Amino acid sequence: MAASFVAIRPRPGINFRWSIRAMRTSGAVLCAAALFAAIFMPAPASAGAQTMEATKAGAFAPLERWKTAVLAGDAAALKALYISAPQAFAVTPQGKTGDLANEESDYWSKLRSNGLTAMNPKILERNEPREGFEQLVLRIELTFTTKTTPEHLVISGAQVWAQKGPDDWGILIAERSETFPSPEMRLPEPATPNTNLYPEPEEANGEVNEALSLAKKDHKRVLVVFGANWCYDCHVLDEAFHSAKTAALIAANYHVVHVNIGDGKSNGDLAARFEVPLNKGIPGLAVLGGDGQVITSQKQGEFESAAKIGMNDVTQFLEQWKPPSAK
Repeated sequence: MAASFVAIRPRPGINFRWSIRAMRTSGAVLCAAALFAAIFMPAPASAGAQTMEATKAGAFAPLERWKTAVLAGDAAALKALYISAPQAFAVTPQGKTGDLANEESDYWSKLRSNGLTAMNPKILERNEPREGFEQLVLRIELTFTTKTTPEHLVISGAQVWAQKGPDDWGILIAERSETFPSPEMRLPEPATPNTNLYPEPEEANGEVNEALSLAKKDHKRVLVVFGANWCYDCHVLDEAFHSAKTAALIAANYHVVHVNIGDGKSNGDLAARFEVPLNKGIPGLAVLGGDGQVITSQKQGEFESAAKIGMNDVTQFLEQWKPPSAK
């Protein structure tokens, strides 16, 4: 994924992931959540907390209800899922609006009449800004069928859901990109991305040191993968790592460490140390010896686009840089 810290309008294969990712800790999100909670959620309910924890184990049920309403083109059902409050807002390619419910229900309900026949909102990253709130970073895959062949498009989006009751959730903040053509991937795609693939950024140094310690003992190498949970190409590469063709190769020769770059400002020191320029895109890989020395690193964003590389590229890289004793 090519890095674009300021661009909001996407082009094929690149969307406004940096903008969406920044929502996680933005003052606007935290302020809106705090104000809404103070006004509408004066006392946390234990039953609600249990319900929220239960959703962590699988799909987020409110998002499924939202998907159903979009596919049905049901404007009324969609509008009911959005919260009407002074703290609510939407960010669209046209700008920011406080008329969240009308803006979003109008946009999404019209897709059916434009030929929408299938939809798959994949959760890439999931956070809890505070108790009773769920923040989702989404890759929304859309299929439109007209008189010609089906057209596959993608929208990058983010939603902040607020819990109004034990089983009552509403969208407080929404952000979406324009639609862009879904790039044809040459690597296997995850049906359900692992939202915990990249641990918190502050855990990176400890995990790298632990992997180096293991590598000294078993003479494997350390494969450091710089990326983020909001990055779909990062999830696709990890799916390739777990495919039958590469899983055994990695297990026998590497300790894998996923380093979270956050909104692009985290772990830049590690990236510089391991000679992976983040401005070339993510995922970016480095291979280390047990002594911590860089064996090789990707300096040109070689794996940043899952549409440009195939399984042979991945396995060739892993074969080339595995320990000499294993060749």
